Amino acid sequence: MSDETLRPYLVRLLGWRDAHVDFAAAVHGIPHALRGSRPSGLPYSPWELLEHLRFTQRDILDFCRNPSYIEPGWPAEYWPASAEPPTPEAWDAAVARFNEDLEALKRLAEDTTIDLFDAVPQGTGQTYLRELLLVADHNAYHVGELVAVRRLLNAWPSD
Repeated sequence: MSDETLRPYLVRLLGWRDAHVDFAAAVHGIPHALRGSRPSGLPYSPWELLEHLRFTQRDILDFCRNPSYIEPGWPAEYWPASAEPPTPEAWDAAVARFNEDLEALKRLAEDTTIDLFDAVPQGTGQTYLRELLLVADHNAYHVGELVAVRRLLNAWPSD
């Protein structure tokens, strides 16, 4: 498979619409009152999952682009401090930032000046391809959790 063939697959994978629900569907329409609710038996709310998705995706993007990258502390800097959004506007702002960073990752995947098999200079051997696959996998995992949380909160649209 050539690099030319691989890049569109990576962009498509980052959108992950083929095998399951995408990010847009997972976050759309969650009632304000339930965004900070943790279902019984689970340690996270929709807000916590949204922010974890956003924080982690942004971290991977920064890792790939920022020569002065410093790894955030785990787990404190990868999860929000509260189960609830701090303001009514915070949810929409987080969704918008997630989507902006996702588009930046797609552009990175399409950027032919970057060899996908090269190591990220500020890393310890991780390649750009590995990082793009990692973010797609991580996002898919937590989007699935978000769907499950919504169902447990009775906040998923009828099938």
